[in-house]
Amino acid sequence: MKNNIEYPNKTQINNDRIVVVIPTKNEENTIHEIVTGALEYTQEVVVMDGNSIDNTATIARKAGAKVHLDNGLGKGSALRSSLELIEADIIVFIDSDGSHDPADIPKLVQPILDDETDLCVGSRFTGGSDELSVNVRQLIRTIGNILMNIVINRRWHTDLTDTLDGFRAIRFQAINSIGLTENSHTIEQEIVMKMLRHKYRVMNVPTHEYARKYGESHINIWREWPRFVWCLLKNLYPKYLV
Repeated sequence: MKNNIEYPNKTQINNDRIVVVIPTKNEENTIHEIVTGALEYTQEVVVMDGNSIDNTATIARKAGAKVHLDNGLGKGSALRSSLELIEADIIVFIDSDGSHDPADIPKLVQPILDDETDLCVGSRFTGGSDELSVNVRQLIRTIGNILMNIVINRRWHTDLTDTLDGFRAIRFQAINSIGLTENSHTIEQEIVMKMLRHKYRVMNVPTHEYARKYGESHINIWREWPRFVWCLLKNLYPKYLV
């Protein structure tokens, strides 16, 4: 069912200097379709390659992306490094494993163009997901996401439905002003919390999360969740824990 959002065309997006950033590592099977899909909405796509040992970097470059090697410390470090390499008004982050549809980029960008928000995060809980609770690992991830959403909403009196989805658009000036420090996947919740702490506007729009087409997730749920909890606590109570 179509919504009433009037998506911006490519000319509009180019006029607003939107850059799409794709963090990736060993995703040679999907990187081409993500890059070419993103190029339907912007003229600049930046791929941050985490030292892939397959053909990811070569394929991304041939597809039209600017490819940079990151320092290998994790997704958060790659995203932070990308901010030093580009000039933009709005930046869009999208994963490279095929779980996000580049066709949803306008859906994330439009509220910022309309000055309704400063950060627009895709929501799997309203848009649907093929991976929310298929197995024990994913069920734990789902429960953890919901609990963190509840805590963040209570702390900042918001009604966000998804704070951890990596598919998001954000004002470039805003993300450069909040002092990001996380190196791992925890950067996604850090961005939301620091945006709220600095009085920026944050909202969700429904986006669907598709099952990974090839390989396995790079997230080790048992290793990552303690990091997510610590990131949550230190951003909820920075005066006491940092």
